[in-house]
Amino acid sequence: MTILVTGATGSVGRLVVDELLAAGVPVRALTVDPGRAKLPPDAEVVVGSLAKPATLPVALKGVSAVYLAPMARTVRRFCELAAAAGVERVVALSGSSVGDGHEGSSGNEYGAVEAAVREAGFAWTFLRPGVFMNNTLDWADMVRAGEVRMAYGDATQTPIDLGDIAAVAARVCVEDGHVGATHVLSGPEAISLREQVATLGSVLGREIRFRELTREEQRAQWIGYGVPETAVDWLLDGFEETLRHPQVPTGVVEELLGRPGTTYAEWAAARRDVFA
Repeated sequence: MTILVTGATGSVGRLVVDELLAAGVPVRALTVDPGRAKLPPDAEVVVGSLAKPATLPVALKGVSAVYLAPMARTVRRFCELAAAAGVERVVALSGSSVGDGHEGSSGNEYGAVEAAVREAGFAWTFLRPGVFMNNTLDWADMVRAGEVRMAYGDATQTPIDLGDIAAVAARVCVEDGHVGATHVLSGPEAISLREQVATLGSVLGREIRFRELTREEQRAQWIGYGVPETAVDWLLDGFEETLRHPQVPTGVVEELLGRPGTTYAEWAAARRDVFA
């Protein structure tokens, strides 16, 4: 049973390749540039991209299942080609923002991917992780300078490690019992932005201050970085929502993997060099 991993050099897809190979599963990895990808030698590497559907027929030939990275623009064409190639199973990376309806929400793209895969008639599973721990890598310069500046410091979310998402994806690609399931994934703990900064300080062994920005200050900063205004407003609304209604871990990662999920402290300790 060969599994095609799309987005095989992406932040999650690359880890899915490793997880599947570790489980002894034949993997075909789709990448634009095999030379730069540095994929494991055990992976069959195919040149292509979801963004260029004309490259997909070769990649899909003889494949029984696909790990699908989210790309709404071409997902319907992917579904047509995958169905024609005889693909039976699709595990699609989605997001917990599906259905929130905000103009700037990432859930709009994820929802389009889910709809196309569902309507195509595959044996599907959708993975909906929440906020990524990796997002706080954007704080690295501020952490090194000794002060993190963010709005909504007490907004409490359940960030998840990309490695846990990949481990779940690999598991449901090969394990029975997940067809038609939508797995909402979270990290193992509820933690605020302020607490994440304190955790980084503890891991690094030095004080990292937290300075609270106003919503207006944060909005202006992100727009200045080039983030679209609708996306900025959606992100800030999300922080405000988790300030009023703190998120609660779903426990799905632990249930599916039979082990604890990665805590923010564990994640930070593994990336000490990035922040130091």
